[in-house]
Amino acid sequence: MIPQAVSPILRYRAGSLLLDGHCLDHLARTHGTPLYVYSRARLHENFEAYDRAFGARPHLVCYAVKANSSYQIIRELAGLGAGADITSIGELFRATRAGVRPDRIVYAGVGKREDEIRAAIRTGILMFNVESAEEAALINAVSRQMRTRSRVAVRVNPHVVTGTHAHISTGEEGTKFGVPAPDVPAFVEHLRGMNSLEVCGLHTHIGSQITSVQPFAAAVRTLIRIHRGLRGSGTRITHLNIGGGLGIRYHTETPPTPRELLDTLLPLIPEELTIIAEPGRRIVGDAGVLLTRVLYRKRVGRARFIIVDASMTDLIRPAFYDAYHNIVPVRPNGAPAATFSVVGPVCETSDFLGKNRTMPEPEPGDTLAVECTGAYGFAMSSNYNSRCRAAEILVCGRTATVIRDRDTLADLVRNERR
Repeated sequence: MIPQAVSPILRYRAGSLLLDGHCLDHLARTHGTPLYVYSRARLHENFEAYDRAFGARPHLVCYAVKANSSYQIIRELAGLGAGADITSIGELFRATRAGVRPDRIVYAGVGKREDEIRAAIRTGILMFNVESAEEAALINAVSRQMRTRSRVAVRVNPHVVTGTHAHISTGEEGTKFGVPAPDVPAFVEHLRGMNSLEVCGLHTHIGSQITSVQPFAAAVRTLIRIHRGLRGSGTRITHLNIGGGLGIRYHTETPPTPRELLDTLLPLIPEELTIIAEPGRRIVGDAGVLLTRVLYRKRVGRARFIIVDASMTDLIRPAFYDAYHNIVPVRPNGAPAATFSVVGPVCETSDFLGKNRTMPEPEPGDTLAVECTGAYGFAMSSNYNSRCRAAEILVCGRTATVIRDRDTLADLVRNERR
């Protein structure tokens, strides 16, 4: 039995799993495991599909840097004309260092510090997404001190139910994000009284891994109703930010394509508005895999475990969100199929990559591929248990380039003082 890979970048040929023609077993043996491998071709394909879906409408696709903040990933997207959706001064540094034009950067997040605001203004970003009155007051005060006016968009919480995991649902009532839709007109009027702010946009981001068009449409309809009311009271909105959150296929999901999403949304949005989108997972999620080596096999009563060298420190999504990632052998060995939980070596019961997975029984030394780990994989990795973070590889044509070296033991204590 040869397992079925979900990711479009993976193919079995002659009994070996290939990513864009590269033998993953060879990459694992050459560079060690755990190892992240990304497809440049898929990264480009995903971005261009999103960008083309807007047609002739004025727009800006701002890659959500939090999904995967590796320098070469951002650099590739900047070369295609992508902007950046950032949430920290660190992401601002990464984005500009990788070549993203400052006037294509939107600064989001509920907790911007004064030094972060000052750095963003100095850099010349396009705008801030504003979420509270106190945040707006601080941006106004810093802008006044720096003798400039800052463009801001109000993040609207439209109270839309998305059906995604509670930890990544951001547009429902009671979350920390945005200004409740009924409060937006009064909030905008308050901002208009601040002389160093220019209110130019409305923004919403309702969550992540959303697999239906309808929640997006409901959120955009709310923004348009607000826009019409503001226009009637004299506020000129030039940008409408529809956020990100479009899902990918991890298992059996059938998420809409960017074109299907935008074919629904574009007719709702007045043509005079420039549209901003902030996809992250949709751009990089299925462009990456995590390779891991089998260490041991273990039985505990009826339970069977495959213990591998990757853990929740390399991929925390299963432990954090109970997220599903398809796991397949890189070289199926022809053994009978059996059901296992694939777990890591970290001292936590939550340290698993997949529960109750059926595949030919791997042997110690075999390599497994954890699919669709390009988003929120390495970006959320850690050194817990003093584990070294993985290396990253970017595959481009016939070339496989190391874009981040594996941590060394010295890296673990580099910033510590004795």
